[in-house]
Amino acid sequence: MFILMVVVFVLGYVAIALEHPLKVDKAASALIIGTLCWVVYVLGAEGILHLGFSPTWEAFLAAHPDSHGLHAAHEFIVESEIIHHLGEISEILFFLLGAMTIVEVVDQHEGFKIITDKIKTTNKVKLLWILSLLTFFMSALLDNLTTTIVLVALLRKLIDDKQTRWFFASMVVLAANAGGAWSPIGDVTTIMLWIGGQVTAGNIIVNVILPSLVCMVVPLAILSVTMKGNVQRPAIDEDEVEYSTEKERILFLVLGVCGLLFVPVFKTLTHLPPYMGMLLSLGILWVVGEVVHKDKPKEIKDKLKVTAVIQRVDVPTVLFFLGILSAVAALQSAGHLNILATYLDDKLGNIYLIDLAIGVLSSVVDNVPLVAGAMGMYPIADAGAAGYQAAFVQDGAFWEFLAYTAGTGGSMLIIGSAAGVAAMGLEKIDFIWYLKKISWLALIGYLSGAAVYFVMFGL
Repeated sequence: MFILMVVVFVLGYVAIALEHPLKVDKAASALIIGTLCWVVYVLGAEGILHLGFSPTWEAFLAAHPDSHGLHAAHEFIVESEIIHHLGEISEILFFLLGAMTIVEVVDQHEGFKIITDKIKTTNKVKLLWILSLLTFFMSALLDNLTTTIVLVALLRKLIDDKQTRWFFASMVVLAANAGGAWSPIGDVTTIMLWIGGQVTAGNIIVNVILPSLVCMVVPLAILSVTMKGNVQRPAIDEDEVEYSTEKERILFLVLGVCGLLFVPVFKTLTHLPPYMGMLLSLGILWVVGEVVHKDKPKEIKDKLKVTAVIQRVDVPTVLFFLGILSAVAALQSAGHLNILATYLDDKLGNIYLIDLAIGVLSSVVDNVPLVAGAMGMYPIADAGAAGYQAAFVQDGAFWEFLAYTAGTGGSMLIIGSAAGVAAMGLEKIDFIWYLKKISWLALIGYLSGAAVYFVMFGL
């Protein structure tokens, strides 16, 4: 049963990768494996848990000394593990729903038109640099997921051709992941390391920003040589009815962006999960929308009110997140990821190789449990530690390089990061297309940034 869980996950992963040839939506495949992994886990509960690979099972037995046998295993999985992981997954899903709805509200009010009107160039190379740099710094202030959602919405106003838009959206993913890696609030894994005390805000910014910038700039430099021509802007319908005024566009753009920027501030001030700040921002935007449109004709209300906008949110993407994160959670609970982390430690034994391997794996498996596993494997060393252990002190090389690799490694596959999954869902980017066109660029950028960090600190 322990091995069967891996088989189910791998088969489901293949089905997700071959979504277009199979003509089966990736969300359906993700939901199936997300459920089946837990089904196999609970059916083989005793045998799987008695293998001794699940660290949380040992903690459960210590906290419940009277529990034993099949009943204890079922209680552990159903009443402890599923509830625990559902809470973590729900935080991501509600964050995503809130962010997507806010972006959709701004888009429906044509708020992004204010920005797109400022971008006059149609030259592919210039446009790529402008959007990538914008994404890089926005993702450090917001986070890579929210930034990707915003920029993909912008791309729809700037580029008409689907294949070209796929290319730009993919480069936005790469830039968003690079930008999120050096900021304590830019990526969920960096947030984990920051909150856990492995890194401090000032040092992670100073020491990781240059490798992250190189990770983005190197692929851009390659494309600057190979990419030619201009983009085709979407046709402007002169007879198109404008449902919002200029003032309303500015109002909802400002409210939307400020609402997204408010999320990390809310988290810092209250220490509550980011999704609560996102839902608060959405609620305020919702109230403002109700007040602004209360006296308008029904035709406009049906177009602009949040109740109407919610129907346009891409629910399959949210369900895909639910399925894939549930499957990964089952593997984490059963101990598969713990085995993987231990294997890396035993076979590699070098902090830079371990971090590089975690980064590559994060393109296949969600980077959150991988980083969580690394945090569990390696306690923070005392400030005076020497030799190998010196890399594990607060702001040590292992933690800083882990923030870089886990944050940027996911760009090598479209489903390797939250930003990639969001772009894939919003633009329906084909997995195989991304693998052929973008993965090699992401790999070169990843290794280039890693080399810069190694030169800075590893030598």
